[in-house]
Amino acid sequence: MSTLPLSSPTPDPAALPTQHQPEAADLATLAARTAGADLLAPPARLDDVVPAPERVEADPTATFTLDGDTAIRVTAAPDARQVADQLAELLRPATGYPLPVAETLAAEKNGTLTLTLAGTAFPPPGTDAESADLGAEGYRLDVTATGVRVVAETATGLFYGVQTLRQLLPAAIESPTPVTARWTLPGGTILDRPRFPYRGTMLDVARHFFAVEDVLRVIDHLARYKLNHLHLHLTDDQGWRIAVDSWPRLATVGGATEVGGGPGGHYTKDDYRRIVSYASARHVTVVPEIDLPGHTNAALVAYPRLAPDKVAPAPYTGTEVGFSYVDPADEQTYDFIADVLGEVAALTPGPWLHIGGDEAFKVKGEVYTGFVERTQRLVADTGKTVVGWHQLAPAAHVDGRVLQWWGTDTDDPTTADAVRRGARLIVSPGNHAYLDMKYAEDTPIGHDWAGLIDVRRAYDWDPGTHVAGVPATAVLGVEAPLWTESVTSLADIEFLLLPRLPAIAELGWSPRATHDWAGFRDRLAGHGPRWSAAGITFHRSPEIPWPATPTVPRQHGAPQADPATP
Repeated sequence: MSTLPLSSPTPDPAALPTQHQPEAADLATLAARTAGADLLAPPARLDDVVPAPERVEADPTATFTLDGDTAIRVTAAPDARQVADQLAELLRPATGYPLPVAETLAAEKNGTLTLTLAGTAFPPPGTDAESADLGAEGYRLDVTATGVRVVAETATGLFYGVQTLRQLLPAAIESPTPVTARWTLPGGTILDRPRFPYRGTMLDVARHFFAVEDVLRVIDHLARYKLNHLHLHLTDDQGWRIAVDSWPRLATVGGATEVGGGPGGHYTKDDYRRIVSYASARHVTVVPEIDLPGHTNAALVAYPRLAPDKVAPAPYTGTEVGFSYVDPADEQTYDFIADVLGEVAALTPGPWLHIGGDEAFKVKGEVYTGFVERTQRLVADTGKTVVGWHQLAPAAHVDGRVLQWWGTDTDDPTTADAVRRGARLIVSPGNHAYLDMKYAEDTPIGHDWAGLIDVRRAYDWDPGTHVAGVPATAVLGVEAPLWTESVTSLADIEFLLLPRLPAIAELGWSPRATHDWAGFRDRLAGHGPRWSAAGITFHRSPEIPWPATPTVPRQHGAPQADPATP
């Protein structure tokens, strides 16, 4: 959780190249200048992928080239067809090719991209079918001179195979307008599946509110790197961001503030459904957080009867923590919690419901553990599995309970004891995974209470062994939180996410045996031109050997950018 944040300096426009949400025209102009960055660079290699695949077998003789006759074939199943349509939508803008999609696996002419759902994946050479079991998220990608095939047991696996395929094409594939390029893929086979089932990012929409479109763009960033959970921190002292029919003032009154005194905002139920649906189509599960019993000033402003003294506090627009709490001795509090959790659970198809639980400094000892134990049971009543910050650890265990560990000292006997009693961990160490921390002392936004987190620090740790006394088998996965006390725009979000988000993604997805900083930094460098082509803001970390950006050849008739345009 975010502890004792201090005010941040005003962002330096020179350091943050875009401090507003880019308009479509801006993105197109940027793409026109930068999308062809890889055209003069060597072709991608099969092992250039981020996160690193489990197994790569290159075949330099089998390069495949997309052209205007390339077609997409897919297993006749709605979820597989959706992935095929997404693949076509990814490739059409830059290539200008029609890329028709058909639900058939019948052999046709050469030059097809084939997405196949199979109960048993084709085993790689030298293995049997059982050892090649790809599970719920794995895939096999084969590139030959005559075609490309992605095989998976689920549509999720096909989707992740598509994300790998797009990385094997030139960076200009991310351009929103046509680019002249030779659209080649390196030949060979990739067999891939994740290390951990939970790989996520948290976005704090409570300290500063972000529009639905901003959240959707963050989901796109997660999906690109095979992250599969978006944790939304929906409530805090500064704002309540989700509509609750049974307690309507939570959103209309509690949502009307944010850090710094801005207008705040909230998501209607339709807004939230839109976020959940968009995420689901990209195989991302939304994890909603209603933070309790602390971090509740916005709720108390809306409903003073929940406060211990039954007096409405003033709206809060600062960044201190630990001063607010709902009354743990009043039955109205539990009616409120049951109503809120019930409505949020009904809107959320995923299995998780996060109840916060951190920094409740004024609710201590048995009162705190009693509150948590009762709230955990209310979560269970909704049919969801409870997730909470690791401060929940002393409370009694309930079936399936997950603790999100955000410490900075790896020795945590209380959390280790909770694991021995049955809890699992999502690992989010504040000094490695908190993406609101500054990259360096001169980073214009962010905090440093957990230290400075450059790309190497985000990459060089192991979620499976990080917390003393917690075995890797108890680690559900890894999550990178982004708190937004100092973050006010989509460009700010992207600047702090990238390039550190792919580092966290690799820790969650890739086998530990592939972990190598030198190799990762070189692979990551090739993503700078991709982000530029897509109009994505990112921090040009000096740790990464970003390639130069040459002049871009455009397709005949495509709009040309003015090279003098800044």
